[in-house]
Amino acid sequence: MFGFDDTKADDDRRRYPARKTRGTPEHVTPLGELVRELRRERNLPLKDMAEHLGVSPAYLSALEKGQRGKPTWALIQGMLAYFHIIWDEADDLVRQAQLSDPKVKVDTTSCSARATLFANRLASEVNGLNEADLNELLEVLDRARARRRSSGADYYT
Repeated sequence: MFGFDDTKADDDRRRYPARKTRGTPEHVTPLGELVRELRRERNLPLKDMAEHLGVSPAYLSALEKGQRGKPTWALIQGMLAYFHIIWDEADDLVRQAQLSDPKVKVDTTSCSARATLFANRLASEVNGLNEADLNELLEVLDRARARRRSSGADYYT
């Protein structure tokens, strides 16, 4: 149930399209956006959540701001319990945690030279992309995933 499943990634962009325009720093991760939104929707203070999770308020704030990497599985489980969320909403939080590593590493050893070129160019130029560029690239990735799934290929192999 809580394994990494990217089947709703395209829905995520539609579901959370404009959070950055609400005053959130641009470097916030998908998980940071979601956790901050859940806390604010429920009027839960950061200090109380940090105490419940057994972390410092500074750590939790940094996690929300994208200044920390992916949290541990135990911390994710603690967040699910703290927010009292299950099923689809829990899957969403787990998926956002999986997609929130600000220092992602891409292994292209079994890929083509073009794929390696693409990964390296993306790594070197991602900071210069605007929202329209990012949306366009995400749409390309969504189409590629859909093609693989419709052909019966396992997406994660």
